[in-house]
Amino acid sequence: MFKQAKWINTGLPTGDVVPEYRRRWQLPEGRPVRAATLRVTALGVYEAALNGQRVGEFVLAPGWTSYDTRLQVQEYDVTGLLSDENLLTCRVGKGWYASPMPGWKDSPDKQRRRVRQTALIAELTVSFEDGGAVVIPTDERWNWVESPVRFSEIYDGEVYDASFAAGEPKPCALFDGPMDCLIPQEGEEIREMERVAAKSVFSTPAGDLLVDFGQEVTGWVEFTVDAHAGDEVRILHGEVLDRDGNFYNENYRSAKAELRYTCREGLQIWHPGLTFFGFRYIKLDAFPGEARPEQFTAVAVYSNLRRTGEVHTGHAGINQLISNIFWGQKGNFLDVPTDCPQRDERLGWTGDAQVFVRAASLNYDVERFFAKWLRDMTADRFPSGGVGSVIPNYLPEDKCSAAWGDAATICPWTIYQTYGDPGILRAQFETMAGWVDYITSATTTPNLWTGGTHFADWLGLDAPSGSYKGSSREDFIASAFYFYSTTLVIKAGRVLGEDVSRFEALREAIARAFRETFADYRTQTEHILAIHFGLAEDIQATADALAALIERDGVQMKTGFVGTPYLLHALSDHGHADLAWTLLLREQYPSWLYPISRGATTIWEHWDGIMEDGGFWSADMNSFNHYAYGSVIDWIYEKAAGIRHDEAHPGFSRAIIAPNPDPRLGWLDVSLETRSGRISSKWVFQGDSVRYDIETAVPAQIVIDGRQYDVAPGVYTFWR
Repeated sequence: MFKQAKWINTGLPTGDVVPEYRRRWQLPEGRPVRAATLRVTALGVYEAALNGQRVGEFVLAPGWTSYDTRLQVQEYDVTGLLSDENLLTCRVGKGWYASPMPGWKDSPDKQRRRVRQTALIAELTVSFEDGGAVVIPTDERWNWVESPVRFSEIYDGEVYDASFAAGEPKPCALFDGPMDCLIPQEGEEIREMERVAAKSVFSTPAGDLLVDFGQEVTGWVEFTVDAHAGDEVRILHGEVLDRDGNFYNENYRSAKAELRYTCREGLQIWHPGLTFFGFRYIKLDAFPGEARPEQFTAVAVYSNLRRTGEVHTGHAGINQLISNIFWGQKGNFLDVPTDCPQRDERLGWTGDAQVFVRAASLNYDVERFFAKWLRDMTADRFPSGGVGSVIPNYLPEDKCSAAWGDAATICPWTIYQTYGDPGILRAQFETMAGWVDYITSATTTPNLWTGGTHFADWLGLDAPSGSYKGSSREDFIASAFYFYSTTLVIKAGRVLGEDVSRFEALREAIARAFRETFADYRTQTEHILAIHFGLAEDIQATADALAALIERDGVQMKTGFVGTPYLLHALSDHGHADLAWTLLLREQYPSWLYPISRGATTIWEHWDGIMEDGGFWSADMNSFNHYAYGSVIDWIYEKAAGIRHDEAHPGFSRAIIAPNPDPRLGWLDVSLETRSGRISSKWVFQGDSVRYDIETAVPAQIVIDGRQYDVAPGVYTFWR
């Protein structure tokens, strides 16, 4: 990976100050340059510059991986940045590598990580037209200075002194950094993807000065200020206002989420670069002069994903919901699929990822994104085959939970189905099978999963007082997912030509034991899992019972993280599409549209994060950018618009298009860019009739009012 470079760092304690590593050199005269390439990575996050110009578009590089086993190396073409006299610089902050994560929990593993030393390795190769080359590697010839970044860390933010003057450079020290875990860049680059202009600057009833961007984003604020040297800018970040219209960020818990900037003289533009925030509002605790909206821009930072799905409807509330879902994905797909971007957490929760992976893969091209994250899952799995609740595993002391660890099987199978490349199954099959084997070895009851500690139906609305887990039985949920993961291992193994006979026998045994043990279904989620996983002996009767239960519950969901993603599918697949539409279009709490009535611009962690009286659900666990419940968009693609793949033809090489229109929406227009071509499905009510306009670039089976049409690629119109 590196031919001559060595790991370097300061060799001295620098406290919170971010060091800047430097190397000066001259190009030889009379030798025209053909190309110049910089390879670089860091233990921490870095910003590289050549002759004062930023290298590449990757921010927060090298990203977040299981650093002990996998550290990505970036390669940049810097030919256009060369001069006769050259200065290569690189600042290295703590990033995910050495910040105290997670914020709410102390553990030996956290203490180990928080005291790790940051370091740099880089190698610039200049190739000449005469065939020769010069290599500039990190080594003892480099030096370092203190940078203007006086503090930088994931949760607490950044402190920058633009008036700071660096002292004399100090020699770098060689560092015993890892060489055997270096890998080429695998994931998508994190970049500055969008810019959102401030909507207003206003004073609150409490007298604070706030900036509202009108949209919650993940990233940072860029501001322009005309100031004197020594003036200060102090900014706090928040997602929502309280019931009185005042600034609120108590839900960030211990994360300070603060920017402090000391000005130089004159007009200046600045934003941080070694941390990130989740926010809609910023509070100006200090700002020189009069603050105006045009001085502030929110820069949305997320993985460089290509959008593949478009959804537009005749219902303003649903359109806002769709926007919220896309923004929620962008805000939480920052190199790993995080739960939230704002509080002292921001971890790659496996449960959130598996419930949303289908929706994620339709909204954006996430094949490379998930392939990289799943390799980290394999790297971080326990020797037993168990998979942790977060990847990279910053909670190694926690026990494995059903529906969270099952991301090991659900995510690779879903990515394969969406994109059609069996390579993801080949790379993950050992981890998939190992997860099922772990359950088999960990259970206290053969052919069920009992005796474990699980998150259950997390945040289920039928939870007993004082519980977050919902009322569905933990052993029921765990055993259902045991069955489902075994099923997916069998499917993956058949694609790969593996011998899966022992898993086939296990699946049959789980089904028998499940049906004998759980003869009744007590909650909405229990009904849903039995239907969706095919465990119910009479699936139609169970779906009818689910519909009746929802009616008895006031035509409202009682489900949490486990049941909600499958809820509408379980209904519409078995003759209850009207009820599914009623739940989607419901505006009162609990519903997908209720948060929109409270001003939501992303998906909330709780249906009532802001309650009907304007108060907050809680301060300890109340994210307003938590994408999991946005999984409902996969129902809109697959059932409302009716666009889904034929499982026997992954990657949409053959499609099924079976729309389920509802007059309450008016019209729906959905398009999807697949690996095999574009598919669109539009329906619109015109009086008592429905017009369907379907365009497919792949062979498809179109189903309208129960009638099937096998069609070649083309454009089709139907009336009902």
